[in-house]
Amino acid sequence: MTIAVYAGSFDPVTAGHMSVIRQAARLFSHVVVVVARNPDKQTLLTAEERMALIREAVTHHPNVTVAFARGLIVDFARDIGASVLLRGVRGAMDAQFETTLAQNNRALAPELSTLFLPAEAHLAEVSSSGLKARVARGEDVSAFCPPAVAAKLQERLAPTHRSPA
Repeated sequence: MTIAVYAGSFDPVTAGHMSVIRQAARLFSHVVVVVARNPDKQTLLTAEERMALIREAVTHHPNVTVAFARGLIVDFARDIGASVLLRGVRGAMDAQFETTLAQNNRALAPELSTLFLPAEAHLAEVSSSGLKARVARGEDVSAFCPPAVAAKLQERLAPTHRSPA
């Protein structure tokens, strides 16, 4: 059984993330989506909220589970017997950053392989921060994230009133 780990802050999970998860679910016997703590990021949603939203979005993928990790992802992957780290890429800038991260992970854990999976082309511009900004402006994000995510963002960020135009 091949276990793959797909880690990120997922604040919140987007349609692009879901595209990567769908691909991974077809490729690997078990995929663990890891909500990772990134001390450099200020998150809107708690880790528990992010995990719950991902769990709801992956219910139709029986080989996908969700977990939380505080430390290095390579240590988490080793602890669960994973052999692959998954990284989603949207474009050239992502690829450059992700390649550096993969090289660092390989130096720490040479037994783990990193696989880059691009999201579907029409989702290349979708980001968690972009979703939050759109909702804050009062825009509909339902095409860019799971329904529960759109509802949660609407609850947290939607303008409470609109000024007259």
